[in-house]
This record gives sequence, C-alpha cells and structure tokens, in this order.
Amino acid sequence: MPRSSAPGGVPVAAGTAPSGVAPLGGVHAGRGPGAQARERRWRPAAPVDVALTLSPHRRGGGDPAWRRTPDGAFWRTSRTPEGPGTLRVTGSSDGEILGQAWGPGAGWLLEMLPCLLGADDDVAGFAALLARLARSGDSRQVRAAAFVADLAGRAGGLRIGRSLRVFEALAPAVLEQKVVGREAWRAWRFLLRRYGEPAPGPAPEGMYVVPSPDVWRVVPSWDWHRAGAEAVRARTIVNAARHAAKLERTTGAAGSADLPDPPDPARPPDAASISAGPPGAAQVVADVDSVTGIEGSAEADRLLRALPGIGVWTSAEVRQRAHGDPDAPSVGDFHLPGLVGYALTGRKTDDNGMLELLEPFRGHRHRVVKLIELSGVRPPARGPRMAARDYRSF
Repeated sequence: MPRSSAPGGVPVAAGTAPSGVAPLGGVHAGRGPGAQARERRWRPAAPVDVALTLSPHRRGGGDPAWRRTPDGAFWRTSRTPEGPGTLRVTGSSDGEILGQAWGPGAGWLLEMLPCLLGADDDVAGFAALLARLARSGDSRQVRAAAFVADLAGRAGGLRIGRSLRVFEALAPAVLEQKVVGREAWRAWRFLLRRYGEPAPGPAPEGMYVVPSPDVWRVVPSWDWHRAGAEAVRARTIVNAARHAAKLERTTGAAGSADLPDPPDPARPPDAASISAGPPGAAQVVADVDSVTGIEGSAEADRLLRALPGIGVWTSAEVRQRAHGDPDAPSVGDFHLPGLVGYALTGRKTDDNGMLELLEPFRGHRHRVVKLIELSGVRPPARGPRMAARDYRSF
C-alpha cells in the first residue's frame, strides 16, 4: 500500500486513557512505556464497518487478545516487530476512526491501522468483477453475481484487512485443526493466560499479548495436555515457531518474530543506539509498500505448506488474516462447502464443488465465502452436531 493511499492519518500523539476506561480496578495499569497512550485519527476513503472487519481476529468468546467493550470500542493485543502493544479502535458517525495504543509496539500498531482495517483492500476491483459477470451472458454466472452483489451491498463496510503478523494467526489456526471451535478456543485461552504477558496500558481485565515464538517453543508437554491440544497440533506449532522469522518476512513488515525485551525506560540509551535508531514503524511502512498482500500471501502459502502439519486449510486461514488475501478460501473446512453450495445453488456440495462454484469469482473467492457466511443463509440442519473432545481426559 503506497503510504499516500492511507488518507487522513495524523501524527501519532501522546495521550491519556480513553474516557470510560478506569486506570485501576479490573484493568492492567501498565508499566514503563506501556502506561502512556498514543493515538491516530484516520478517515478512510469509504465507510468501514470496524466490527465486521476486525471480527476474523477474534478467537471465540473470552479471547484474551481481543475484546469489545460496552462503549463500542474494539481492543486487540499484538506482538509487533517493536514489542508488545495494545490497540483500541473506535469509529464515529462521520466515518472517522480513532486508534489508541499502548506499549512498545504502540507506534507500529497505529502506523499499520489502515492496513488492519483494509485501506488497500481492492473493493473497486471486486465491484468491477461482479459487473463483468452480470454482463457475461452465462445465466448461472449472472444469477450468482446478482446474489453476491446483493450480499455485498448489505455488508458494504466489510474490508479484508491484514494484520501483518503471521505467527499470531498461525498458532490459533493450528489449534482449530479438525476440532470444533469451542475446543480450540479453550486451548487458546489457556495458553495465552499461562504464557502470554498482561496487555500494556488500560486494557480490559484478562487481556494478554500472544507469547513470542521463543516461548511457544518451550511450552512443556503437560501444559499442551492441560490446554487440550494433543501432540500433533503441539508439534506443529512448536516447529512453526522455529521458522517464525521467515514467515513474518512474507508480509514485508520488517523485524523478527523473535523479539527482544523492550528497553528499560529507567536506563538512558547510549550514543550508538541513538544515532542508529530502532527499526521503526516508518521503515516497516516502506517494506510493506514493497510487498503487496497477494505477493506475500503466495510466498507465505509456499512456506507454510512446506511445514509438517500445515495444509491448505491452515494456510488459507493464516493468509486471510495476516496478508488480507481476498482469494484464499478455506478448502477443507467442515461446514463451508455445504454453506456455499446451498447459497449459490440450493444444494450442498463438497470442496471440489465449492471451488467450481467460486471459480468465476477468482481473485475474491474468500470475500465471497465471507459474504455468504454473513448472510445468514444456511442449509437445513440434519443430524447431531460434532461433539467437542476433551484431550485432557485422555
């Protein structure tokens, strides 16, 4: 994303805790640089639905890294190339979006806020694709395009954003392999609360930052068991953590996933560190500009699927979130083929049938699936639900 295409950004400024958020009592008060807020106001070119756009980053109820508070604010934690950070995002009736951040990673989170909210999402290209299909003369494509266009109109503020943090998307995706959601989310909550660190700043109580890859590599086998994750998923995450830095480079966001401890604010930096300066957010923006989400997604797909235990489904789940890839459908999902088939033809189908139905929308296949998921269209329920297993009892 060219930096000039992120409209409305203003210089990041020091600030205070947001109104309605108490500095003590039920929140993390913050330590060192994490106690001071910075903020950015951004006005996107078209209205953005913050709730829809950020929802893919939420891993079930009680996700320690994601929260929506009664005042309508959205909170996220992240381990950025500059260190851990907490981000609070709110929208306004006039379309302006306010980001507030705390911690060593605050500047990076605010600089990347437009990316997270889909500033470089090719919505215009999607509209042009639908228009071409509507004029194609193929009756099936015309009907499908009209249906999808109606769904897109209902969710006009949806954007496919990119978090630029690959491993943060990878670890929970692996936990979600071949299990029901609540089983995976239980494991995610346990591992973050046990091995993450409290969110910087005045975050809602119970929020934590995702552990670094170094920490994931040393989680003992008994805690994987206590989390309810069997050895196969545990090994997959541990092995991927060894390659985290290479995976992170596919986003263009400079910096290693294996982050050093943040600097001690009580210790003044030496002259060499002042002159050299840290690899700050401005440099990250330049690197992100040079790697488009789609190019990085293709490279990430190659690297991810070369790792044991990571297949097409997991790779797609990661690239949807970290790279903002609108053309990465989750092939191998238990529910999606039936959902897509029923929505587009009135009949359930399998993975091959789903891909055939989505082929006219190539370039935006994940976006179409997302719109169908949001539509509420569902095939009739038959048979019992898939039961949650509890590996802790094995």
